[in-house]
Amino acid sequence: MQTSDALSRRGFIVSTGLACAAVMVAPRRAMARRADGGIVTSMRRDAANAPIEVRTLRGDLSVLLGSGGNIAVLHGSDGKFLVDAGITASKPQLVDALDKISGDPIRYLINTHWHFDHTDGNEWVHGAGATIIAHENTRKHLAETTRVNAWDFTFAPAPAGALPATTVRGPATLYINNATVAIDPFEPAHTDGDVRVTFAESDVVHVGDTWWNGHYPFIDYSTGGSIDGTIRATAANIGHVTDRTVVIPGHGPVGDKSQLVEYHDMLRTVRDAVAALKKQGRSIEETIAAKPTGAYDKKWGTFLIAPDTFTRLVYAGV
Repeated sequence: MQTSDALSRRGFIVSTGLACAAVMVAPRRAMARRADGGIVTSMRRDAANAPIEVRTLRGDLSVLLGSGGNIAVLHGSDGKFLVDAGITASKPQLVDALDKISGDPIRYLINTHWHFDHTDGNEWVHGAGATIIAHENTRKHLAETTRVNAWDFTFAPAPAGALPATTVRGPATLYINNATVAIDPFEPAHTDGDVRVTFAESDVVHVGDTWWNGHYPFIDYSTGGSIDGTIRATAANIGHVTDRTVVIPGHGPVGDKSQLVEYHDMLRTVRDAVAALKKQGRSIEETIAAKPTGAYDKKWGTFLIAPDTFTRLVYAGV
């Protein structure tokens, strides 16, 4: 395990908010799954043949789209710096995409939160030479058996190589490839371990699953998420960016501040509509029948989270 001092000697300077993580992990256990495989098994299976799109953003920054969550890549003489690791089944396509960006080795990885579509590739990325950094709650969930009730799925503890070696408690600033990289933890939002990663000089921000661009989001109540926390995180993201900022969502196309505002307005409107119906004494089925998401379904309801599912998620939190 490397300390922050060792990282500094390798040209990766770390300041504030980082703590070395313990290396003890529980034994790996079999994962429970639904008879039909469920969303986790299906996404892992689909990732094996998913094409990876490489988009150059600004300077030495690119984004990889197609393997679970969106992956940011900063390359340079200090090595590649990744934000999120995608799904392991996409490894051949991801390796090819990364090689096309540059020949620099992978040196560092930040997880925006613990969900498998952002961390499933941690083990192979670590095996390629990366030091993994994440919120301390991300490491906690990866290191233990963790149940996501909405997915009807129990995740076994991750292998040692997939666990973050360095954890974030508060804001941290990193310097790599002549870039200033800020890590800002959120209060519980999509989960209880979300972080935002800002590339200061390029004015590019990766906000993880606190933003699903053009899609209804999943909210993980099992590990500390909530609709109100998601709304607060979106408001914080809006306040953090300018009209020029390039914003990378956890899912969906790369966007900008105006799209964040649109997302925030959708969340607030649906939340308030569902809350009003629940206050009237409507059951969850009666609330779904009232179609509180109706005005947004054509645009926002065509990805993983269907309108009825999103209504259930909001209802659980109001």
